[in-house]
Amino acid sequence: MNILIANDDGVFAPGIQALAKALKPLGRVVIVAPESERSGFSSALTLDRPLRPVQIAEDVWAVNGTPADCVYLSMNGLFDFEFDLVVSGINSGANLGDDVLYSGTVGAAFEGRLMKQPAIAVSLAGHNVRAYQHPQDYMQAAQWVHDFIAQGLPSLPARHIFNVNIPDVPVLQGTKITYQGQRTQSKPITSQVDPRGRQVYWIGLSGEAVAAPKKGLTEIESDFFAVANGYVSVTPIQMDATNYDVLQSLHSQFSQIG
Repeated sequence: MNILIANDDGVFAPGIQALAKALKPLGRVVIVAPESERSGFSSALTLDRPLRPVQIAEDVWAVNGTPADCVYLSMNGLFDFEFDLVVSGINSGANLGDDVLYSGTVGAAFEGRLMKQPAIAVSLAGHNVRAYQHPQDYMQAAQWVHDFIAQGLPSLPARHIFNVNIPDVPVLQGTKITYQGQRTQSKPITSQVDPRGRQVYWIGLSGEAVAAPKKGLTEIESDFFAVANGYVSVTPIQMDATNYDVLQSLHSQFSQIG
């Protein structure tokens, strides 16, 4: 099996190194990742300048672009062979609820949405993960990903991926299939004046998790709930954002107007 690994923390990030080491028993592992951190780039592609993939070691490439660029290049001509699976991560920090809109980790995984096996976005969720500097800090999460793949990935409809959040706890309590939770509005921006007298702004922190049970999902919890209770959260998410619950109603309304 040929496995492509990308991320948004950069090619030298400890999370991607731990993931590559854990997955090597499963087949050929190729890392193609941004040359530096590209968090928050979602599914952005670079269209205003050329991309420059540079091989820095055997099966390790750095790209002067976004996480999605890395997967796009890899699947569209950078290599003379095809990949069987795309895994993005391990991200340093959670990607829960509304985070998936902005996440470069998730954006990279979505570039692999058309493969036969569903792509996987993997994040380590905890309060201190930004301080982790060594691959061994991510090894429990990396081993979980190895086992998840080795046992045979569950099937998903086309254009779906798995968004996986692994809590930073000494002992994992198990795995829960979850739905995507919600956050409150983001915290206010912070305004400052730089040394040259210009007004600058820092984007605020993410909003808090919202307890919003989903209709009809009486036995399924949110991704926030799973991680908060020590469980790995596995959420199937899709590219199609159409709200089919209201589609027919809106169609009828506009038909009457027309």
